[in-house]
Amino acid sequence: MEAVKQGSAAIGLRSKTHVVLACVNKSNSELSSHQKKISKVDDHIGVAIAGLTADGRVLSRYMRSECINYSYCFESVLPVGRLIVQLTDKAQVCTQRSWKRPYGVGLLVAGLDESGAHLYYNCPSGNYFEYQAFAIGSRSQAARTYLERRFVSFTGSSREDLIKDALIATRETLQGEKLRSSVCTVAVVGVGEPFHILDQETIQKLIDDFEIVREEKSPPAEPQPGAAPGQGSSADQGAGADQGGVASMDI
Repeated sequence: MEAVKQGSAAIGLRSKTHVVLACVNKSNSELSSHQKKISKVDDHIGVAIAGLTADGRVLSRYMRSECINYSYCFESVLPVGRLIVQLTDKAQVCTQRSWKRPYGVGLLVAGLDESGAHLYYNCPSGNYFEYQAFAIGSRSQAARTYLERRFVSFTGSSREDLIKDALIATRETLQGEKLRSSVCTVAVVGVGEPFHILDQETIQKLIDDFEIVREEKSPPAEPQPGAAPGQGSSADQGAGADQGGVASMDI
């Protein structure tokens, strides 16, 4: 669970008809590209991860296999709740075997089935919770604070409003860094809209349309005319040095 807190932030929001996932793209070096944090599981299910990316890929591949097997056997889509139970059972087994280690990844699973839109959070411990909106990863507390103020309105929100709130919550985790399409990834699933990841041009256009920019800090106060900064202090120091032959203390 500590590995989840150290991973880059992932955010999920849901309404009655849509679920939006957003995550922060963080690379280990300026010379490397970021790792993929959002994966498609099926046309009606997607997942965002925070923590060890390798563990997230393993669990995503397991979820895809379960969806394919269920579709082959029953010729229908796998309910999201049933997939989550199977996923958490797999994660819990690793906490009680001496020759295994727990999966060091947290999963935000977004899905749409006959019962509506769902957003689940899967812990490395095997616990799972369903949320209206949630954020995991490093500096996610700022995003959760924003979501807690706004989650009452999410149920009736439109697709565009959900994406806007997801982008604003993502901005809150950046701690002053400007929000750009290159530092975030957004995915959507909803009624009549299969799970897909928005391209960077679309995300940047949405950021510009919603005017999601942090207010610039006010410029510093200009010095008074005729008094250059530091001149007065140096004169005082010189006067102090002349009196008694002892130099004044630098502060």
